[in-house]
Amino acid sequence: MSRRRIGFWYRLAAAIAKPPLIVLLKRDWKGAEHIPADGGFITAVNHNSHLDPFAYAHFQYNTGRVPRFLAKHGLFTKGFIGAVMRGTGQIPVYRETSDALSAFRAAIEAVERGECVAFYPEGTLTRDPGLWPMTAKTGVARVALQTKCPVIPVAQWGANLLLPPYAKKPNLFPRKTHHVLVGPPVDLARYYGLDITPELLREVTEVIMAAITELLSELRGEPVPTAAYDHRKARAEQRRKAAEEGSK
Repeated sequence: MSRRRIGFWYRLAAAIAKPPLIVLLKRDWKGAEHIPADGGFITAVNHNSHLDPFAYAHFQYNTGRVPRFLAKHGLFTKGFIGAVMRGTGQIPVYRETSDALSAFRAAIEAVERGECVAFYPEGTLTRDPGLWPMTAKTGVARVALQTKCPVIPVAQWGANLLLPPYAKKPNLFPRKTHHVLVGPPVDLARYYGLDITPELLREVTEVIMAAITELLSELRGEPVPTAAYDHRKARAEQRRKAAEEGSK
């Protein structure tokens, strides 16, 4: 989608959001050359702050290819915010309902129309203690395999220093830097044409997440963790330990 087709609502959202973002965050953005100039594609991005969707959208808006995010459907019913979400073409996600698959159908349709769909594959803020990407859901893999579109891995860091996960107050000083590093498309050609099974979706998701984690490792100057944090396993282990403590 060219800048000529960004539209009123996205321009309005940018006019509202960009000034405070520019004031609050310095920018270190690299790899924009990997964002396709035309055609549909997916970006797969790590998520470590409630602020980073705005910071990341700022980056991608400046490339001329605006993202369509998958977002909780409740946001689409909230007055002006809902009007902006609908007007900018964001995609509502209805979790654990009969409409749960509608988001993936909408994402596929958007890609096939030549748009960009931005996925946070983890589905929520990372729970990893070190803020590395954790195990992810397979929706991004499903859309990638069904459309065979480019999947662009993106790592970001810095919005989490301004507003840490689940924090209620920002840490304004000193001024933070939003780092973005975009990588080349993830090579998924070997998976095309195979039966889309749960096992295949998990494998493709892991390949995509590994690319994001490698980019984040480069941004942070730290080695990649030996294994991705699995929030569900960690939560189950916490419950098991609590039960053991309670039985003593």
